[in-house]
Amino acid sequence: MTAQVGKVERLTSIDALRGFDMFWIVGGDAAARALCGWWGTPPAMALQEQFEHVDWQGFRFYDLIFPLFLFLVGVVLPFSLRKYQAEGHPRGDALIRTARRVVLLFLLGLVYNGLLRFHFDTLRVAGVLQRIAVCYGIAALIYLFTTVRLPVVTLVVILAGYWALLTFVPAPESHRAGDFSIETNLAGYVDRHALPGKIYDAYYGYGDNEGLLSTIPAVATALLGVLAGRWLLADRNRWIKALGLAAAGGICLGLGLAWGRSFPIIKNLWTSSFVLVAGGWSLLLLALFYTVIDVLRLRVWSTFFVVIGVNAITIYVACRIVPFDEIAEFLLGGVAEHAGSFGPVVVPLGVIVVEWLFLLHLYRNRIFLRV
Repeated sequence: MTAQVGKVERLTSIDALRGFDMFWIVGGDAAARALCGWWGTPPAMALQEQFEHVDWQGFRFYDLIFPLFLFLVGVVLPFSLRKYQAEGHPRGDALIRTARRVVLLFLLGLVYNGLLRFHFDTLRVAGVLQRIAVCYGIAALIYLFTTVRLPVVTLVVILAGYWALLTFVPAPESHRAGDFSIETNLAGYVDRHALPGKIYDAYYGYGDNEGLLSTIPAVATALLGVLAGRWLLADRNRWIKALGLAAAGGICLGLGLAWGRSFPIIKNLWTSSFVLVAGGWSLLLLALFYTVIDVLRLRVWSTFFVVIGVNAITIYVACRIVPFDEIAEFLLGGVAEHAGSFGPVVVPLGVIVVEWLFLLHLYRNRIFLRV
């Protein structure tokens, strides 16, 4: 007998949350900082800090952006690969599809970093899209060939193993176990000596934000998403699903904050405590978006973010090659000059408008560029 897999309803909340996340990457952060600067009050200045990464240890809203995207990559996996769990849909086809996406994403990341300039001595091999590719590939394999129990076990093993590695194995330059400093941590040492290509400067030259060792716990972030996706696909009441996501988010957040007292919350190292804190907030946001959009069906406001979310990779790459800021400056530079104290806010807001209109054109013409 051939197992049948029913058609899965596309959840608008996932597209909207992905768009919300991407909004901050492609200009929302700059607009928010400009607005806070224009407002100028102490609360505004405190809020402005949330749109900057912490220097090293700690957690701000802006530190959530990348792990939230990785989490959503995992959430979508059960929806996109569910049919391959049934007979009549060979898993070999899924493997080919997954491998193609991994290769294309990784290659696109290299192009984003300047591959076609052919300056291979300064090319950064690591990157955001490259990490997404690796985490997507591993999470897809785990989803395709295991039951729900093994992803949970794998998640725990990754978090505990990475903690043990950074806590008990000293970097040769440090000679001290449990060294989480910028200059002499183990992950940074591995990046400096084993990571091919240029190291990202934002890590002060001591390691790479998307380096080798820190990609291991990043897989755990994607697996958290896979578990959330499985939960959303299950045949149960929608309110139960929403409450389950919220409860899981609260538990992860609490565990991460508690663990962070001994294993610091550091995004650049993607520490296990960081995985849990970022995962907790990601689950809470997914619960919120799912409740409002797919349970209560209050969807009108979400269209703005959906337009961004369905072409997330497109706008990420387009911002690298299309001068949206120059277009906004050309169209609104005069307005900014005559807007008084609000002038510095005009062009950043204009950038978002120009980008969104570009994405709206793609959306209305059903053009969705995916790898």
